[in-house]
Order: sequence, then C-alpha cells, then structure tokens
Amino acid sequence: MKTLLRLLPCLLGAWLARAADRPNILFIAVDDLRPEFGAYGANYIKSPNLDRLAKSGIAFNRSYCQQAVCSPTRSSLLTGTRPDTTKVWDLVTHFRDALPNVVTLPQHFKNNGYFVQGMGKIYHGGFDDAPSWSVPWQTPKAPTYGRKENLDFNRGQAGVDPDGPTPMKGGKKKVKEPTPKNSRGPAFEGADVPDNYFQDGKVADLALSTLRDISKKKEPFFLAVGFIKPHLPFISPQKYWNLYDPAKIQLAPNKFRPKDAPEYAIQPGGELRNYKDIPEGSIPDDLARQLKHGYYAAISYMDAQVGKLLDELDRLDLRKNTIVILWGDHGWKLGEHDAWCKHSNCENDTNTALLLSVPGMKNAGVKTNSIVEFVDVYPTLAELAGLSLPKHLEGTSFKPVLDDPMRPWKTAAFSQYPRPSGKSGSGPLMGYAMRTERYRFVVWVGRDDHSKVDAVELYDHQIDPQENANIAKLPANAALVERLMTQWRKGWQGAKPAIASR
Repeated sequence: MKTLLRLLPCLLGAWLARAADRPNILFIAVDDLRPEFGAYGANYIKSPNLDRLAKSGIAFNRSYCQQAVCSPTRSSLLTGTRPDTTKVWDLVTHFRDALPNVVTLPQHFKNNGYFVQGMGKIYHGGFDDAPSWSVPWQTPKAPTYGRKENLDFNRGQAGVDPDGPTPMKGGKKKVKEPTPKNSRGPAFEGADVPDNYFQDGKVADLALSTLRDISKKKEPFFLAVGFIKPHLPFISPQKYWNLYDPAKIQLAPNKFRPKDAPEYAIQPGGELRNYKDIPEGSIPDDLARQLKHGYYAAISYMDAQVGKLLDELDRLDLRKNTIVILWGDHGWKLGEHDAWCKHSNCENDTNTALLLSVPGMKNAGVKTNSIVEFVDVYPTLAELAGLSLPKHLEGTSFKPVLDDPMRPWKTAAFSQYPRPSGKSGSGPLMGYAMRTERYRFVVWVGRDDHSKVDAVELYDHQIDPQENANIAKLPANAALVERLMTQWRKGWQGAKPAIASR
C-alpha cells in the first residue's frame, strides 16, 4: 500500500500529461438548422462562417438524426444510443429515466481528464444533466422579441414550450395543456437591436469569455455551445434581414402532400400555428415568403455568432489543437409537402447539417456522401481524442471517412417517429424509416406490437428526390419492397460498414 501511495503522484502526473496532449473540442449545437446554406450549395443564404468552417473540415451530405424533434434527437446524440433505448420519443421524458447510469458524450470527456462546460441549448428546454458538466450548465436570459408591441403581446403568453409540453427539471413529466393557437407573438421579426440583445448573442459573448478562461487551464476542454436560432420565432436583428431581397426568395416547389402516403405521414406543422396571425390550412405564398425570409435571416444571425467563436479560437491560437463540430439537431420543412416544421420521417426532417473540422485533416474542404447518423458522433469524437469507447454505444465512429470521404460506409440510416393512431383509429404507431443510398423506406407498426404493419412508404430518390409519390403499393415494386423489408428487419446492426474502426 505504501508503494502504491508513493506511485500515485507519478501516475496522476502521467495521466494529466497525456490528457494535456489531447485535442480540445468545440461542440456547437444549432436548433432547427436544415442543411441549406452555403456549405451545402445554397449560395443564396449568407453563411460565411459556417462556410469557412466547412472549408477547414468536411460537410456530410447524408447525415441523419434518429428522431426529428428536439429532445429525442439530442438525447440520442448525447448518449450515443437510439430513441428506443433512451425511451425518449417526446418532449417530457428525460433519458435518465430509462438510462440512469449512462455516460453521456460530454461526461465521457470529463471522466477522461477534460474540463467540460455547457451553455445555451444543449439538452432540450428545461432539461439539464448535471453529470455531463465540470461546472453547472447555464443559459443567459434574453427577451424573445425586440419590438415593444411584440414583447407586450407575448408577455404572459409563453408558458409552454413551442415544441410541446414543458418538462420539469430532474426528468419528471409534467404534461401541460397544449399552447393555444395564435397565442404567442409573431412568428418572425426584424428589430433594430444589437446581436447580444437576444439569447444567441448573449451565449456567444459567454462562450468568448469562457474560451479566454479555459484556454489558461492545463487540461484540455470540451466546450458545448448551443444556439437556438433558426428555431421559431424567426427573430434576429434587422441587419440580417437586410441581407436578403424578399422578391428573390423561392417558395417550395412541392406544395402538396406525398401521393398515396398515409395521411399521418406528414403533419401540417402545429408548432407554427402557436404564433400570431398564422392561419390553419395551407400557408399563403406571401406569408410563406416572409417566413422563409425570417428563417434565412435567423441563420445569418446565428452564423455571425459562430464566426465570433472561430475568430476567438484563432486569436487565442487554439485552432491548431481544437476539433470543431457543428450540427443542426434535425431538418425542417419550409413549405415542402404543404407543411412546416419537423415531426416526421421524411428527408426534409431527418437529413441534417453536420460539419466537422479536425486539425491537420488531409481532406479539408470536401463533401462526403457517406451515410452517417447522429449516434455516430459520440464514438467519432471519442476516437479522434484517443479515448476508449463505452460499450453502450449504438453508433459507429466515422473517423475512416475523414481519411477517405469516397469510401463505402453504412448501407442505411435509421430514424423513427411516433403517431397517436393509425388508419381507422387503430392504436398508437411508430414509424421506422430506413434511408439507403437510393431509397427511403418507412414501415408504420403498432407501438406495442411491431408485427402489426399499418402502412408502408417507399420513395425512390433517383427519380423522386422530393419524396412526392409513395410507390410502395405499385405491383411492379413488390419484389423491391420485399427486399427492402428484409434489409429493414436487420435494423441498424445490419447496416454497419464492412470495415469499421471500432
């Protein structure tokens, strides 16, 4: 025992020395950011800082979340497990209800000698996870609107999260009544205020001061910064609205529901109807153009905050040893299928923005079509930092894709979304989607009995990239449906890459 006690300082010193050589992590989460900005070819959106991050790293064209709504996707990514494991399919359940001892992504870094701090929206809404952080997570308070009339209208109206019922801290459920229609302020606004009037600007300021402080520490850091824009309402300082000519904003070309798809497959976007003056039914073109204008301006506002972080990394000489990852928690519909928001299994909702920059990477500035999933982020960052991989993970490190972006990888990505009932009032359903290189295949089964199939969807992206026609029922596709069903039944375990790094 005495010998061990004498060795402890040396062992601790060696462990700290190894930790100090590991890369820092800047982990940027963005709410409701679909992969539509400059780095993804949408040059009409002003996103210079997202674009320069992509130029220093890699952009994933085929990155997919596991459920297209805030809490389930964040719980999945941060635990490295899928919604059927976290048991988080809604906005009122904490993942620790089902996984009380799971080691989260930031917690794993903390357990391996990192200083870990989180700010802004990382976990959903009122949820936090104290074991994830070295110091308590925090989010600066800020007004929702900049104009007095909108603040006055909204005051006292916003007691419920716009995504749904508000969870209580500690993981307990507290289901409130749904937000009354049109009870919130307007869905968009440009205001003559500085960036740090709103939450994202305040979060950026906090992140800058935190970077200055933690850069002085001996241990490496994992800094998680969560931005809420472009989440509804589409609010940003007026200067970001001025970047766009509304006359040039194009509306969705497929303002109709997918042909022959089950009625419940795509929902119109009830979240949007919580805001003032948003009608039921189809959104008129003039209003749709204003909404898209607000969404684009909110992206540019968030982009400017990301730029401040990247500039500070450069100023502090930290970029050479800092991995930067930026992810949008799910996709979003902007009028496609005559619908808005997320909450479905379609490509618009499950396809996500994912940028990763690693110091010294040999393929900086490229895009990859390799299929990756958000559950893969945990093992990838851990492997890049030289950490062991926990046994509970349900994803695969895509580190080999960084070295060879053209290599064959996963054969499919898997997402899911629940519905309260199926055809003719049948019981609650779960829709399980499989996205292969060519097809999107969705099987709607009984929530409690997966042998009961309520509906099947099949979309051929080679001829129908907008997913406008469900071709599952066509007699000519019977053999294809059966083949995809066989692949679907094998699940994510059967879609792993032939050569994986773990």
